[in-house]
Amino acid sequence: MAAKSANWAAFPHASKSYDYAGDKLKSAWASLHAGDCEPFPDAKRATALLKATPKPPKGMDAAKLSETLQEAWRAFHRGDFHDAFVLGDALGPLGASVAIKALGIHATYLVDDAAEKLKRFEQAIEMADKAIAALPEEANSHYRKAFALGRYSQGISVAKALTMGLATKVRDALQVTLEHAPKHAEAHLALAVFHAEVINKVGAMLGGLTYGAKAAEAESHIKTALKLTPNSPIAHVEHANVLMLLKGAKGEDAAADEFEKASKLKPVDAMERLDQEHARAQIE
Repeated sequence: MAAKSANWAAFPHASKSYDYAGDKLKSAWASLHAGDCEPFPDAKRATALLKATPKPPKGMDAAKLSETLQEAWRAFHRGDFHDAFVLGDALGPLGASVAIKALGIHATYLVDDAAEKLKRFEQAIEMADKAIAALPEEANSHYRKAFALGRYSQGISVAKALTMGLATKVRDALQVTLEHAPKHAEAHLALAVFHAEVINKVGAMLGGLTYGAKAAEAESHIKTALKLTPNSPIAHVEHANVLMLLKGAKGEDAAADEFEKASKLKPVDAMERLDQEHARAQIE
C-alpha cells in the first residue's frame, strides 16, 4: 500500500505490481498513457517544455525536469498520489499535468467529504488555468481543466453547472484538447459524457439547441474511445454511464455488461485499479 500523508488517504490496495522503477516506466508508457496521450518526459521532451514555458523554475534544466517528472509519474502510477502531486506542483505549469491528475483521481475516489472534494477540484481548475496560460499548445493543459471542471460540475449537480455555464467550458476545453490530440481517448470519453448528461438533464431538443448536445455524438465519442483503449476500465465505466443517461431503465442491462467488462480487465496502475473497483461496486 502507498503511504498515507496528512489529509491524503492512502491507496487502499497492494501497489507492488504498479511499480515502474527505472526503465520499466518508459517500457510501459504507451500502455499507461494510452488514454491521455501524455508524452514520455525524456530529455528531449523536457527541453521542449522549458523552451515553451515563459518563466521556467529558476535553476531548472532539462535533465532535472525529466528526472522529476518521471519520478512524479512513477508515484502516480503506484498510487502515491500525494507524492505525485507534490513533485508536479513544485514545477508549476511544467508539472501541472501529473499534479492535477494525481489531485483529481485521489479526490474522485479517496476523498469522502463532499466539500473537500469540491475544494480540491477548484484547486485543480486554478492549476489548469495557469498551465493553459503557460503551455497553451499542450493538449493536457486543456484536458486537465476539462476533467477538473467536469468533476466539480458533477459535485454541485449537473443542473446547477449548466446554469453557471460550466458545461460549455468543459465542452470547449475538450474540443481544444482533441484539436491538439485527436486520439485522446479520455477526452473522447468526457465529451460523450458531456452530451449524455446535458440531454439527460434538459432533453434532446433543448440540449441540442442550447449546448449542441446530441445522442449520436455521445455514441460516436464512446465508440472512438473504446477503439483507442479497449482494455481501459474507465472506458467501459463511462460507456455504462452514457447508456444509463441516454436510455434510463432500458439501458441498465447493457450498462451492467459494461461494468462487468471493466471489472474483469487487468489494471495497469493504481488509477485503473480504482476505476475497476468502482465498476465492481456498481454490480455488487
